[in-house]
Amino acid sequence: MPWLFLVIGGLFEIGFTISLKYSENFSKLWPSVGFFACITLSFLFLNKAINGGLPIGTAYAVWTGIGAAGTVIAGMIFFKEPAAVWRIFFLVVLIGSIIGLKFVSGHE
Repeated sequence: MPWLFLVIGGLFEIGFTISLKYSENFSKLWPSVGFFACITLSFLFLNKAINGGLPIGTAYAVWTGIGAAGTVIAGMIFFKEPAAVWRIFFLVVLIGSIIGLKFVSGHE
């Protein structure tokens, strides 16, 4: 269950970064509300994962990795950021590292 909480927290991290972009420096109400809701839920689920038994180093690295990878992908889709070969390569390396941390953590 801690891994599920961690993934959910990572997805909310993607939500708060996208909301941050759409909030335009917190000048738009609903994207700003979305930002604060997503960041609160993201940290809440990270906390539940850590308190559920995941090592803090692994949990934090995976949580930020999910957020970073998801935000890069969202940037390419929603904000027309470049999808250059090297960006894709390093994104794949990042995702591989996240998966690797899950397998070597020794926790269910």
